[in-house]
Amino acid sequence: NRHLVSMGEVETATDGGKWFSESQVMWPGQKMSLKVSSGADGKARILHQAKSKFQDILVFESTDYGRVLVLDGVIQLTERDEFAYQEMITHIPIFAHPNPRRVLIVGGGDGGVLREVARHSTVTHIDMCEIDDQVVECSKKYFGSTMATAFDDPRLTLIHDDAAAFVKRNSQNKYDVIIVDSSDPVGPAETLFKPDFYEAMAAVLAPGGIVCTQGECVWLHLELISSVITSCCDIFPTVEYAYTTIPTYPSGQIGFIVCSTDTRMNALRLPDRHPDANIQKQLRYYSPQVHQSAFVLPRFAQHEVDEAKRKAGKQPQPAVDVPKPGGGEGCVVM
Repeated sequence: NRHLVSMGEVETATDGGKWFSESQVMWPGQKMSLKVSSGADGKARILHQAKSKFQDILVFESTDYGRVLVLDGVIQLTERDEFAYQEMITHIPIFAHPNPRRVLIVGGGDGGVLREVARHSTVTHIDMCEIDDQVVECSKKYFGSTMATAFDDPRLTLIHDDAAAFVKRNSQNKYDVIIVDSSDPVGPAETLFKPDFYEAMAAVLAPGGIVCTQGECVWLHLELISSVITSCCDIFPTVEYAYTTIPTYPSGQIGFIVCSTDTRMNALRLPDRHPDANIQKQLRYYSPQVHQSAFVLPRFAQHEVDEAKRKAGKQPQPAVDVPKPGGGEGCVVM
């Protein structure tokens, strides 16, 4: 008893419950499954299912994770844990910048990154380039009270275009922060992992500008991560890798490749500013302490990141010495 739903599968278990399982794209041998809520008629609560010009789009109601957005059979977000990703991909670069005013969001059609960027009063202009208008409309309809809450912000200019082409075509624009909230490097997001795109982004950064991109998972994609880091080290003077934990992403973890034209020691690892009390009480994952700890990688991953930098002729930065509260010897943060 099973049927395909937007390249994933909804199966009926032995207890009669219905489960959605991801299609296996970049993580062979494993897949995430979530139990789908059932209506009074016993049918799975599939809220939206369509095929856009670029990808399959699915929204369903889960029993424990709220509403779920799936693109091409891969979970993009759940209402229960999305903040772990949205807050970190946004606030790491924005709080690392001393005065972010102009921000470019690439992708992010669900509205989560936009929601987080819009919290910052220093930001005066937001360009958002999302190739698939149907993802935006779907998010407004089904995630309008949770994710897609800032599409009416007057600072926003929403563009539906290929981001690589948009950035090259508008090289006169200069941004303080660029956030690339892309799906995996297959289909419409493939070009966003190419060196040419990073070069194009570097060309539209203002002095001291920061780029933060979705950086896959160290448990599954270290070879890809290392390759991108090496390429980025040929383009940016400062390149780092950070990560967040999130239950419904592959292996419960996803990373960020963070690059800057700022050459200061620890320009990215240490926040330049802290959230004020009003912003901090709205956040459920990010804090200045979490910002610093996000760059502390397990040894196997740190080794590969360091080797990727050396391959580009750069020496990894030394550890950050963070003093204990009240003085005393520092603890080492890699």
